[in-house]
Amino acid sequence: MLSAFGRAFRTPDLRRKLLFTIAIMALFRVGSFIPAPGVDYVNVQQCAAVLEDSTSLLGLVNTFSGGALLQLSIFALGIMPYITASIIVQLLRVVIPRFEALHKEGQSGQAKLTQYTRYLTIALAILQSTTIITTARTGLLFPGCGLDVVVDDRFMTAALMVLTMTAGTGLVMWLGELITERGIGNGMSLLIFTSIVASFPTALWSIAGGANGVLNFIIVLIMIVLVIAMVVFVEQSQRRIPVQYAKRMVGRRMYGGTSTYIPIKINMAGVIPVIFAASILAIPALLAQFGDQSADWVIWISNNLAQQDQGLYIVIYIAMIIFFAFFYTSITFNPDEVADNMKKYGGFIPGIRAGRPTAEYLDFVITRITSAGALYLAVVALIPTLVLVILGVTTNIPFGGTSILIIVGVGLEFVKQVNAQLQQRHYEGFLR
Repeated sequence: MLSAFGRAFRTPDLRRKLLFTIAIMALFRVGSFIPAPGVDYVNVQQCAAVLEDSTSLLGLVNTFSGGALLQLSIFALGIMPYITASIIVQLLRVVIPRFEALHKEGQSGQAKLTQYTRYLTIALAILQSTTIITTARTGLLFPGCGLDVVVDDRFMTAALMVLTMTAGTGLVMWLGELITERGIGNGMSLLIFTSIVASFPTALWSIAGGANGVLNFIIVLIMIVLVIAMVVFVEQSQRRIPVQYAKRMVGRRMYGGTSTYIPIKINMAGVIPVIFAASILAIPALLAQFGDQSADWVIWISNNLAQQDQGLYIVIYIAMIIFFAFFYTSITFNPDEVADNMKKYGGFIPGIRAGRPTAEYLDFVITRITSAGALYLAVVALIPTLVLVILGVTTNIPFGGTSILIIVGVGLEFVKQVNAQLQQRHYEGFLR
């Protein structure tokens, strides 16, 4: 593999793409440390050290921003508004026929949907930056800190901070698109990868410095390696449904008569169900911070839904992951549409009649595979958290199994793309 890296850097155009990608990722990390105007950087650093709850909704956004949120930097929102906008646009395809029609138009329709996603990203960035700045000025962003993180309470200062953070989100979105266009891999995914990986060394070092630090550090490393191995195995696994195309004459030419397959991954929904479930479950705890701390509903939330090691939280978390896995898979894979396309081009599954029987068969296979994939997501999401609770470690690895899922998934995709580039030049590549 190291020799393959050497061959990649010895290829001029591939070397330029790799260096360009690394440069953009480095620029993204630099922007995560530049404070927004009107922010007291010293006080922010002290307050950020107090708030290290990576299981909260703010902790989720902070993870995807590479720690920039709790530092109130110009890239405080990171890539999160774009992720949210992309998910919303995909879900709107179910309820807005125009979006579904654009999705079926091909490249021109996808370009239009991408434009809508950009507009929605800016709107969400304005909303989220306003919320974050308001909570920072009122002290709710860093509860228990007691220090002023915003040095100026004037409206113009707050407006400038909103403008700066929104512009930072637009810049991050542009940097991601630059990587996709001129570098290697999906730019948005690589920026998320950069943000999460950047916070791992600090978290692991804090575990090593605590009580029973060396033993806990070794156990956590073993756990990470095992989870990564499981994620790689499952993410690479797929069910191949054989498809046979009948021969047909078009003019004087013969088409068809070939055999292929439909690859169906065990985890077709990716990490989206885990992000959805964790985000929704974090909302009650976030609302409880704004309520009367002596109220019965606030106390109930604190005792049942505030931490990931609470029984009710775990049960609801697993149920929501399973639900969103089926829901998102049903949006991204339509058995009826696949069956119609196969029938249109003379394709059929051996032993299954074309048309409605094919759609029912595909739905049956998808249901079984998604059941296994949903349970796999739930296990991966819970194992790191449960291990840390058993060890008594208070510092969490950033967002637990979700981070590992993203890191491994993006890493595998990046290696595949570099491998494809090498194979085009008659090299062996990374994967054998």
